[in-house]
Amino acid sequence: MKTRIQELRKDQKVTQMELAESVGVTRQTIISLENGRYKASLVLAHKIAQFFGVTIEDIFIFDQEEENL
Repeated sequence: MKTRIQELRKDQKVTQMELAESVGVTRQTIISLENGRYKASLVLAHKIAQFFGVTIEDIFIFDQEEENL
């Protein structure tokens, strides 16, 4: 799954650590999300969306073929 986390974070001049602390995860989790190695839980996705003031769909790009649906 692709995300726009890094793009939104850089646009708002937020560090990975600042985002991680705001949503209650480690910086490594943010790195893994940005690199597509980790899929956020619904709760985490919601927290990240709230942090940036956008919808979950604005951050997480869901590809049905990639997810084998």
